[in-house]
Amino acid sequence: MSGCVNLVGNSHPFFPCMLRHFAIISVFPLCLSANELERISVTAKPAQSLPLSHSRIDAEQLSLLGATHIAESLASQPGVWISRGNGQEHLTAIRSPVLTGAGACGAFLVSEDGIPIRASGFCNANQLFELNSEQAYAVDVYRGPGSSWYGSNAVHGIINLTSRPLPEYATSEVKIEAGPHQYQRGSFALGNPDFLAYGNLVHDGGYQASSGYEQQKINLAYQQTLGEWHIVHRLAATHLNQQTAGYISGYDAYRDAQLRRTNDNPDAYRHASSLRFVSSFSHQVDEQQSWQIRPYVRWQQMDFLQHYVPWQAREDNSQQGVGLQTRYLFESEKLNWQAGMDAEVSEGELQEFQDKPFSPNIPQGMHYDYRVIARNLSPFASLTWQTDTQWQLTASLRFDLQQYDYRNHLSEGSACAESVSVCRFYRPDSQTLTYQQWSPSLATQYALSASSHVYARVSRGYRAPQATELFRLQDGQEAANLNAEQLTSIESGLRGNWGTLDYDLALYWMDKQHLIFQDTERQNVSNGHTRHQGIEIALAGQLSTQWYWHATGNLAKHTYQSAVKLANENIAGNDMDTAPRQQFSARVGRRGVDDSVLELEWLHMGRYYLDPQNSASYPGHSLLHLRAQYPLSKNWQIGLRLINLTNRDYAERADIGFGQYRYFVGQPRSLYLSVSANWSS
Repeated sequence: MSGCVNLVGNSHPFFPCMLRHFAIISVFPLCLSANELERISVTAKPAQSLPLSHSRIDAEQLSLLGATHIAESLASQPGVWISRGNGQEHLTAIRSPVLTGAGACGAFLVSEDGIPIRASGFCNANQLFELNSEQAYAVDVYRGPGSSWYGSNAVHGIINLTSRPLPEYATSEVKIEAGPHQYQRGSFALGNPDFLAYGNLVHDGGYQASSGYEQQKINLAYQQTLGEWHIVHRLAATHLNQQTAGYISGYDAYRDAQLRRTNDNPDAYRHASSLRFVSSFSHQVDEQQSWQIRPYVRWQQMDFLQHYVPWQAREDNSQQGVGLQTRYLFESEKLNWQAGMDAEVSEGELQEFQDKPFSPNIPQGMHYDYRVIARNLSPFASLTWQTDTQWQLTASLRFDLQQYDYRNHLSEGSACAESVSVCRFYRPDSQTLTYQQWSPSLATQYALSASSHVYARVSRGYRAPQATELFRLQDGQEAANLNAEQLTSIESGLRGNWGTLDYDLALYWMDKQHLIFQDTERQNVSNGHTRHQGIEIALAGQLSTQWYWHATGNLAKHTYQSAVKLANENIAGNDMDTAPRQQFSARVGRRGVDDSVLELEWLHMGRYYLDPQNSASYPGHSLLHLRAQYPLSKNWQIGLRLINLTNRDYAERADIGFGQYRYFVGQPRSLYLSVSANWSS
């Protein structure tokens, strides 16, 4: 396979072919094979020249990591914290604290081959488990706003998965893994230049009581030529069936050896399925012009027990939708420009039901039952100008028109009996809401040398309120009347290499207005104001021809800025909760001439506050992981992963809820072994 670089799938304005010699696939993230079966406009300049903050985990590193949860794959990326819950659950932070709440997940855009895996109004906090990151070609993280490329939800950052390219030759792979607590995983790949299938099946008995899960993922790809158009079809499907252990309660409970294994919610569960299909059409009109068209379909369904609230209602939600991405691209020696349109229609449904009585204002029965049809139309344009051999300017602009058509299937108003004055659950009237937003970005870059660049970028990120924030109201709130969140970002960076040292430094300042949150009266409001600033660094180098090292660091401060009062306290100026000021990682490894690999990884999580009042904190922790791969022959390989080498007691995440210290348990020292084989012809 010839070398290639994918950038957020590349079908959006800021990324494709920014310079005529930039090494990216201009539209679809399917890398070119040596025989160029996928004929897509490609140019050739180093990826480090992009004027934005970006990091990548490639297929080689993903294979060595052998992650059982995507948090392990992203743990060493600067400015990123994927907070692992139980099973495959998680929460996300990119240049932000770990954000919680009904629609907080809308601050991050998750995409597969450049297409968001969920419609912008229907995010889910755990949506990363709908990606086959275990067998991806690469996982890219773009830190900072990306709304000028993607529109709503690309506020704090983007996580994009690049699917495996079709192989150059007929290939087949199989891998079997085993670990503690009955962990077993089998994976396979089978393909030729026209067709590819790969997937994996997992069983995990779980560290805590009643916390096991089973998961299946499969991906299919097929390519063909129709006249002058090259077409690649891709299908991705996932299924998760898990028992769920929630947090354990009590001060420093994660240090108690017996309490760590307990599960106060043995009946908790999560069932989730997803299906996505996309056809990518590309046509090279001439040396300067090309067209790309991508229709897609996606579907998700999820039901689970809300173990994180005392009354433990059951929720069933689903989304299905169709969309179309189109783009025209013109490239010349000095000037590149492109324009296009994204369109999408999605339908989401949600039901919440409580089996048992709890209290008069939290009644038994159906709390919510509604349907929302979301429509989105988004034209965009981008211009890149190479002013001379050293200066480059890029401007992007996108307009989003988003509409929610909400229909309530139950009685309007309170879900409680008439005698209850204040009910926890309130159903607003059926209604239609519309949001409109312009999202600009402007970047400039200067080449200090052939291998070193300095850049600056100003951009705006935004997200429309999510359906659950608008229509899942509480305590008598008849209408949410929410504004869209807006984040203004200023960042600069320096990247390049000096001898064997690769370096990447970024500084950012971000100001977020109209933050959507639930106030002390359980009203969904959008008058919050937060500020985010920090410095991120990534260094890598060679100690010798076989020994290498890699280190990252993140120093950040995330603060409340508005004079919002919480529990009669003004929190303006306080650190945001679950927002560590320091995160560091380091890896040192040896790659032998026989393709054997031995790598030691150190991860450090700094101290952070557990509540907005900054009255309690988690002290942080450091972990060591050891990983190795060794080829037994040309086709066979064994692997070893020793996670939490020092058997450190730690919490994956800590907070305070319902007046209690709460901890999601970090797993003890764990040994995983694998055997794999591959053949090609």
